[in-house]
Amino acid sequence: MSRVTLTLNLPRLVRRTRRLWRQYGIFWLGAVVVGLSAVLYAKLIDWGYDAFRTMQQHYTWLPLLLTPALAALSVWLTRRFFVGAEGSGIPQVIATLHTHPGESGNRLLTWRIVLGKVLVSFLAILGGFTIGREGPTVQIGAALMFKLRRLYPRSNALIEHQLVLAGAAAGLSAAFNTPLAGIVFAIEELTRSFEARTSGVLITAIIISGVIALGLNGNYTYFGTIEIGTHFPKLLALAVLLTAVVTGIAGGLFGWLLLNTARWIPAPLRTLYDKRPIVFAALCGLVIAVSGLISGGTTFGSGYAEARGLLDGHEQLSLWYPFLKMISMVSSYLPGIPGGIFAPSLSIGAGFGNLLHVVFDGMQLQMLIALAMVGYLAAVTQSPITSFVIVMEMINGHALVISLMATALIASRVSRLFAPPLYETLALRYMPPSSAGALAAAAPARSAEKSGTSDSERP
Repeated sequence: MSRVTLTLNLPRLVRRTRRLWRQYGIFWLGAVVVGLSAVLYAKLIDWGYDAFRTMQQHYTWLPLLLTPALAALSVWLTRRFFVGAEGSGIPQVIATLHTHPGESGNRLLTWRIVLGKVLVSFLAILGGFTIGREGPTVQIGAALMFKLRRLYPRSNALIEHQLVLAGAAAGLSAAFNTPLAGIVFAIEELTRSFEARTSGVLITAIIISGVIALGLNGNYTYFGTIEIGTHFPKLLALAVLLTAVVTGIAGGLFGWLLLNTARWIPAPLRTLYDKRPIVFAALCGLVIAVSGLISGGTTFGSGYAEARGLLDGHEQLSLWYPFLKMISMVSSYLPGIPGGIFAPSLSIGAGFGNLLHVVFDGMQLQMLIALAMVGYLAAVTQSPITSFVIVMEMINGHALVISLMATALIASRVSRLFAPPLYETLALRYMPPSSAGALAAAAPARSAEKSGTSDSERP
């Protein structure tokens, strides 16, 4: 009798198993793949930069040849084979989420884009470019999850939207071991909304990819743990305000420079970019190399080691470091080479914290660095909540949460006086006119036309 019952229930059991696999299994598998990919990509980038540092230490002047050469090669590869892989990758994800995910994803989240993102960013970091890996990881994570839509028999726009959003957030979370920041990033930056039907999907992806990353890397905080005493200095409020204003201006200037290249780059160089972009990239590489040599090698790479060294008290940087790093960072993104801006922004912010310690010498240096890191990141991205959450998780700085929040909000507001939100503005060029207009209208006072800036003004 039991065999007969089992035989009768077997088809139902198979159907239920398939339904559970399609509803949860495919998605969980994707989250595992994103976590593994984030860890492997991080190791590849770290290995590439270590190789560059080893060569640079043995041959001090090598960057004058290596960096321009790899810049030219990277731009040639990107323009010839990997159009859509340029830049951070976050604007491409935003464009996909604010249009029809299936159509945009087929252009911006392909295997070709993933390959180009990994290969060209590796070449760039091998040349000492000032780029991070978090933006590329976001686009890679979104692409990997987007590909899973083919495993759903009735894939639709909602499923594709959920997959892209979850993959992007999981990629950021796994890259930095910052699960809360991954959730907030998806809400504040990628979608500007949070729907109940996507919340479980999003959080599950972040948990699974985070567990994979922790299993391979161990439990860690990205910049270590800072020690903040229980008694805050009397000048803390003034320090928060001044730090927010300084980093807000600096971050706003960075955004303005990227979005208004037609206004400050001389006409001959703009012509060179249009007609001979590979030569233009080589010149940018030369600027990066010279900046690195002037700084003693500290401006090469993402800046992670320099920022962590300042926080640990093991690094002494010049007061000119944040300005030289900004020059290197702008030069790294003008040619259109794949790379993220989170890590370099945090490093520049740490440099401004070190600079402000001259004014507030009675305050703890670590406290000023943490405030300046969150201020500059918030100014560049104009996503204050994401900025203070990600920095808080990176330094285990829960004691500073109110100060970090205040700095992020003020710096973001100051930055908006100079330029519209960077990621959203860059996303417009990947979207059809109708969708681009809707995205611009959804964020009043952020439209490039209102502020006189436009991504089309890039050289």
